[in-house]
Amino acid sequence: MTSIRNKCVLITGGASGIGRIMGRVALEKGARKVIVWDINQQNIDKTLAEYAAPERTAGYRVDVADNDAVAAAYARTRSECGDTDILVNCAGIITGNKTFDKQSLEEIVRTMEVNALAPMALCLQVLPDMIARDSGHICNISSAAGMIANPRMSVYAASKWAVVGWSDSVRIELCEARSRVRITTIAPYYIGTGMFEGVRSRLMPILDPEKTARKIIRAIERERGFRGIPWGFHLIRFVQGILPTAWFDCIIGRWCGIYSTMNHFTGRKQQSL
Repeated sequence: MTSIRNKCVLITGGASGIGRIMGRVALEKGARKVIVWDINQQNIDKTLAEYAAPERTAGYRVDVADNDAVAAAYARTRSECGDTDILVNCAGIITGNKTFDKQSLEEIVRTMEVNALAPMALCLQVLPDMIARDSGHICNISSAAGMIANPRMSVYAASKWAVVGWSDSVRIELCEARSRVRITTIAPYYIGTGMFEGVRSRLMPILDPEKTARKIIRAIERERGFRGIPWGFHLIRFVQGILPTAWFDCIIGRWCGIYSTMNHFTGRKQQSL
């Protein structure tokens, strides 16, 4: 079991959505320090004010897509707040619901940088320290889109597939090394934070942010290697494995409406989890 009490918790994308909620939950569970990394300084200030625990919180404006900025921010974070015991890679973006042929190279690069490369870059900073201490926990927030392809979100799906494969590979490496450092990969369905505003879902309800954040924290505490949210998501993966592709496309994709969920997507102006 991983205890939150007396631990230093670093959350990227921590000034909005489920990141902000997880920070609050961590404080409720007795975290020694909750550190918020976010690209939006106004949201950082608002989040820290809401936490109302200045001695137990800190915030840093960081563009996680900038590798040099990540390295500098981690060095400063470690100097001012101590070792990171729990890292939650929560920052993420989605640029729209265009089909792939209408994506720009800039949109593709930015999505891959924030969603896929940034967690790796930060882990390269944090993981060696954890391995040296033989203690720590890293939680990487992927997406259900990282396991099931969906039209009108191909680049987002690609970035989240990358997170699933990378994160679980690191988990296995640490297990084989008999390390006590733990990795948890989270794959949630659409969450009602505003990031996926306009999404319409018939098969499964849009997830409640508060409940989802608490389930993620619980998965960290229980040292789950992989957690799909909701549980029914795993049934879809099972069906995907046994049905021919054409049947899955028809039954789950079209009849159950999975492939049309993004048709009315609008999102929000500042896209972060």
